[in-house]
Amino acid sequence: MSWYSPRPSLDQATGHSQWEPPMQSPIQQGPTPAAGGKRRQYAAGQTQAYYGADSGIAPPPYGDQQSGPPGAQGQSTFFSPAEQQQQPPPQQSAFHSPAGALGGSYSPGYPPNPAYGQQQQPQNVSVLADQFSQMGLQQHQQGYGQKQYSLHTVNLVGAYLDPRELLAPPPEIRLPPGATLSNSLTANADPSYQRCTLNAIPTTDSLLRKSKLPFGIVLTPYRSLRDGEEPVPVISDQVIARCRRCRSYINPYCTFIDGGGRWKCCMCNVTNEVPQMFDWDAATNQPGDRWNRAELNSAVVEFIAPTEYMIRPPQPPVYVFLLDVSAQGVASGMLATACRTILESLDRLPNADDRTKVALIGFDVSLYFFHIPPGATESTMLVVSDLDDVFLPRPNDLLINMTECRQALELLLSKFFEMFQDTHNMGSCLGPALQAGYKLISSFGGKMIVCTASLPSLGAVGTLKNREDPKMLGTSKESSLLQAADSFYKTFAIECSRSQVSVDMFLCSTTYQDVATLSCLPHYTSGNTFFYPAFNATKSEDALKFAHEFGKILASPIGLEAVIRVRASRGLRMATFYGNFFVRSTDLLSLPAVPIDQSYAIEVQIEENLTTPFVVFQTAVLHTTCDGERRIRVVTSAYPTTSNNSELYASADQIAIAHLLANKAVERSISSKMEDARDALTNKLIEVLTTYKNTMTASGGGASAQLSISENMKFLPLLILGVLKHVGIRASSQIPSDLRAYAQTLLATLPSQMLIPYIHPTLYSLHNMPEECGTIGEYGIILPPPLPLTSERLERHGLYLIEDGQTIFLWVGRDAVPQLVKDAFGLPSYEALRGGKYTLPALDNKLSERINAIISKTREMRRGPYWSHLYVVKEDGEPALRLWALSSLIQDRSEQSPSYPQYLTQLKEKVNGSSYL
Repeated sequence: MSWYSPRPSLDQATGHSQWEPPMQSPIQQGPTPAAGGKRRQYAAGQTQAYYGADSGIAPPPYGDQQSGPPGAQGQSTFFSPAEQQQQPPPQQSAFHSPAGALGGSYSPGYPPNPAYGQQQQPQNVSVLADQFSQMGLQQHQQGYGQKQYSLHTVNLVGAYLDPRELLAPPPEIRLPPGATLSNSLTANADPSYQRCTLNAIPTTDSLLRKSKLPFGIVLTPYRSLRDGEEPVPVISDQVIARCRRCRSYINPYCTFIDGGGRWKCCMCNVTNEVPQMFDWDAATNQPGDRWNRAELNSAVVEFIAPTEYMIRPPQPPVYVFLLDVSAQGVASGMLATACRTILESLDRLPNADDRTKVALIGFDVSLYFFHIPPGATESTMLVVSDLDDVFLPRPNDLLINMTECRQALELLLSKFFEMFQDTHNMGSCLGPALQAGYKLISSFGGKMIVCTASLPSLGAVGTLKNREDPKMLGTSKESSLLQAADSFYKTFAIECSRSQVSVDMFLCSTTYQDVATLSCLPHYTSGNTFFYPAFNATKSEDALKFAHEFGKILASPIGLEAVIRVRASRGLRMATFYGNFFVRSTDLLSLPAVPIDQSYAIEVQIEENLTTPFVVFQTAVLHTTCDGERRIRVVTSAYPTTSNNSELYASADQIAIAHLLANKAVERSISSKMEDARDALTNKLIEVLTTYKNTMTASGGGASAQLSISENMKFLPLLILGVLKHVGIRASSQIPSDLRAYAQTLLATLPSQMLIPYIHPTLYSLHNMPEECGTIGEYGIILPPPLPLTSERLERHGLYLIEDGQTIFLWVGRDAVPQLVKDAFGLPSYEALRGGKYTLPALDNKLSERINAIISKTREMRRGPYWSHLYVVKEDGEPALRLWALSSLIQDRSEQSPSYPQYLTQLKEKVNGSSYL
């Protein structure tokens, strides 16, 4: 196609949707095999076989959509209260099995799925077409050919929620025909990079306010790539077309005019000149086809930036390790584990151009610096005892080139622990150590990685006291324990951000460590916080977790000296930002480093009425790679606009909504009160449910026996309940402030793929899982079907796995037969099994192999550097551990929190009697 060809439009006959199918491989879950075959029986007196279970239909692979039969036409896709009495209720979605629709016995409230090999067959073609319509797969030629959203209402009371539906993609983004220059499936950003709470944007602020739906976007611009996933396209010719008014980057939603010599911005409609070299292929030094350019076909691209995007030449990666060498750091094993991990990770540190520099600083009651001259084989230790006026003993010689001094560095790390193993110093001068590290690298930026095992207690700045007060826990004063105790950590963090210095914290204290205060450093410098309560490296599980996460951070590629700006179409404004960064100006986020798999949430406001058929959000991340290359990563998403309230509800993304509300709850719990944060979550849910009932159902403003919501938001109350019951938010007088503060840092930074299991854990039955589970299938290890999070599903003879991305529990029923215990744990009986942190043995039997494979897959499929601890929980074991595991079953009543049915009842009462409108 020549460069002056007319703009192509989408071929509606293809049925391609405008959003990019998720790039990750689907998680394969095994169906329940048909009964039969000779199997070992594990539960005495039970007819249920070990390898057979009544568990369900395997869901379609993540992102895989079926297509309806040609010519199949669905019913009317819009709902109005007046038509409700005339129309039959809509068919259930392909994921849902209505109660009583299928035969077989089952627990009350949780109907079974068809047995293996059986499927619920539609009555006729029209029913099948209607099902496809509800799933957003059928083309509707209405208006100007844009596919319309179909709204289907469900009654939450008594509705079965299949956990597998949480893996389904968000509602389809249905752009008008011709909205994009390209037919590419990657023209809209994958939701793992950028997703919006609404996949159809209201044209007016009044319409948004009437719907009561939150409006915001969730960003993970630097997510990790798995095997088989396509890397982000890199545009290396340094030809960057930007709008001269709004400074947005050319993308698949712009328009070429004047024979292709000019392009119109899709955000502000200003006409711009096409760069002279835009149609030149620099690789072949010949004229190129502009329609093959990545920025016109892919929503996520990366430009190699020319020199005008640089304030200074790209700086080398710099790592300063601040290591706690006090008696606590030595006794806990933290120091030895950290030194060994750094030594083993030297080959994995980003160092492609041999420019990486490192420095080690020890601290207890003094500061310990280490000097290695170029070419030397040994280091010299320099001690500074003046903590009131910190200075560098050799300002120009403490940072060493990792390649040039590799031999001496390895020797220093191997002997580092021995230098301090006999210390009796009990203090910690973390504040002065941070000042010293900052002075060392402030001129060119870098990362400070802090490993500490004690509360800072010495120095002119940064000293902290144990302020934990059990009497304040669970009261209105608890929020003060989640705020920074010393302003130094915030002001110092902002100073670091201005100098492009990022801070990572690894907190390994066996006692109180004031996570709330120390996490300010990563919060404002775009770093990471890791917390290891009661850390003891003599326990192999503790040492493995710390070494894995520490090593992952060291080996991860990062973007340095970064700024993020999110632009949107005229009439939209980025209002409030959540995440680890410093807001440099009204809409410019400063990030000294951009970690992999860290998420950011932004609330959006509608300032002017939207008159265009679709709007565009574009995130630009200007950064320096570890290889010294200045780049701009651009992530673009387009969404249709609508003036129809029903389309707002039908397009709502419940995952993005839960993510945004969780971030808002964390912010409010710190700035106000914990109770206010919890009330705000429930009140927002009541507002949405009340408005939906009044405007989208036949009952209107009157009382109703149902609690109605759109099909695509039916998990939202359960997800909100998961946030309310989460350790970072829930009402309790038993949660230490360190644990709560760390949980809140995770809630505020985890990407959606990790946040959802963190607030809605996964429950698997292992003792009766299908034969395929734990074996290798088309997409890797096949996982069992997840179960609803209720103790009703726990059988006394069973073995279950519960996980939330941070912790894995193996729940063992008290009536587990000896053969099950022997096959899984290598022990003769249930009585011989101990609870607590555990390393599962790899035994020579199929059950052990399958369980170990499932645990390995569970750890692997969660993005990020985290390593889940494994705990064995006996049904009649230690009460505290047992209650901790059961708190993951969020549909049950726990402590001061209601069960899911009780929560729905409370919501229904509020909705029927509320005055929120």
